[in-house]
Amino acid sequence: MDVKVDRRLNALGAAEIASKIAAGEITCEAVTRACMERTAAREPTVRAWVNFNPELALAQAHAFDREPRRGPLHGVPIGVKDVIDTFDMPTEMGSPIYRGYRPTADAACVALLRRAGAVILGKTATCELAGMAPAATTNPHNAAHTPGGSSSGSAAAVADFMVPAALGTQTGGSVLRPSSFCGVFGYKPTYNTFNKAGLKPAAESIDTIGWIARSIEDIALLTAVLRMDEPRPLRSLSAAPRIGLCRTELWDSVQPETRSAVENAAAALSKAGAVVRALDLPGEFAGLPALARGTINHFERAACMAFEWDNHRQALSPQMRRYIESGLQTSRADYVAAWRRIEQCRALLPEVFAGIDVLLAPCVPGEAPKGLASTGDPSMQAMWTALHTPTMTLPTHRGPNNLPVGIQLIAQRYDDDRLFACARWIWDKIGAPEMVGVARI
Repeated sequence: MDVKVDRRLNALGAAEIASKIAAGEITCEAVTRACMERTAAREPTVRAWVNFNPELALAQAHAFDREPRRGPLHGVPIGVKDVIDTFDMPTEMGSPIYRGYRPTADAACVALLRRAGAVILGKTATCELAGMAPAATTNPHNAAHTPGGSSSGSAAAVADFMVPAALGTQTGGSVLRPSSFCGVFGYKPTYNTFNKAGLKPAAESIDTIGWIARSIEDIALLTAVLRMDEPRPLRSLSAAPRIGLCRTELWDSVQPETRSAVENAAAALSKAGAVVRALDLPGEFAGLPALARGTINHFERAACMAFEWDNHRQALSPQMRRYIESGLQTSRADYVAAWRRIEQCRALLPEVFAGIDVLLAPCVPGEAPKGLASTGDPSMQAMWTALHTPTMTLPTHRGPNNLPVGIQLIAQRYDDDRLFACARWIWDKIGAPEMVGVARI
C-alpha cells in the first residue's frame, strides 16, 4: 500500500518533530519518509550523503512507532558526519583507504542519540579524513559554490531540509564555516563537552564534535542529549547582553560582505538595547590563528595519520600529504611553544570577557567562494577552536551573490548556556527566519 507523505514534515525542526510525535500528531515513519523524499529529489544536485540507507532508516522509524517513547529525540532524524562511527553502516571518512570499513560499535555521541530515540538517517559527506580535500557536495543555494568543509554534507543536508540536524566536527573551522556558507546555525561547544570516543581524530587536542541545525532551540535540545543532561527551555537573559565587538587581527582580510555583516549587526544590536563596545584582544593573541591552524593542527595530524602515511601514502590527497609533511617538519619544540602561547592566552580569557557576555566576530572571509576545488578559509574560527571556547554562527546576512554570510559569537569556556541565551536574544533582534536554509523547499 502506498503511504501518503506530507512533504512539509521535512521542514520541521528537531524539537517540533519530537513534540508532534509525542502528541500523536505525526509518526516517526512519516517524518522519515518526508526527509527521504526531499533527499531523493535534491541529492543528485547537492550530494550531501555518502551512506544513505532508506531501508535502514525506515526500519528504525517503523520500530519507534511501535514502542514506548525512548527519550527526548524519539523519532527525530539525524545525519552523522562520516568520520564518526556507526555500527550499522560504513564509516568511510571520505578516503579510499576506508572504503567499506564497518565499525563494530557506535561512537559515543551516536549511541547517546539512539538512546534518546533518534533515527540515524545516514552518513553525511566529509572532506577526506576531516581535512581540506573536498567531498562532492555542493552548496544548496548555488551548486557552483562550495558548501564549506569539512562538515560539508551535514551543513548542506540541514540547509536543504533533508534532515533537521546533523553532527559535524571542528578542528579548525569545520562546523561554523559550512554552516555560515549554507545559511544555518552551527555550534562548536566548549572543548570536550561531547565525548569523542569513536571519532577518527585529526588533531586530538582541538578536535570538537558540534551541531548543525536550523534553530538555536534545536541545538540546545540536541546538546542536552549529548551532555547527558535534562532538556530544558533556553535560559532568558535578565538584561540585554553585553557584547564585545572583536574584529581580530584578520579584519583587514575580510571581504565587504563580512565587514558589513559584523558592523551592521553591532549597530543593530546597540540600537536594540545591547551594550556594544569595541574590544581589542591583548597583544599575546597576535599570530594565534596561524599557530592553531598550522603548527598545532599539522603536528598532531602527522601523528594521528602515521598509519595511513606509512601504509597508504599514495591513496592520500595532495592536500593531506602537504598537511602531514608540514607536521613532520615541525619540531617538538615549536609545537610546545605554540601550546605555551595558547595556554597563555587561555589564562587571559577572564580579562577579555570582563564585563562582556559574548564576543561578536567575523565568522568567514565572505560568502561561499565559487568553485568546488576549495572549501574556503577556516582561519577565523581556528583561534577560538584552539582556545576551547564555545562558538556559534547565526545566518544573519547575505553577500553580493545572495549567498549566506554568518556572524560568529564566542563565549567564555564552559559558559555555553550563556552563549545560547545571548544567541537567542540576538537572533530575536536581527535574525530573519527566511534567511535559514534554502529559499524554497
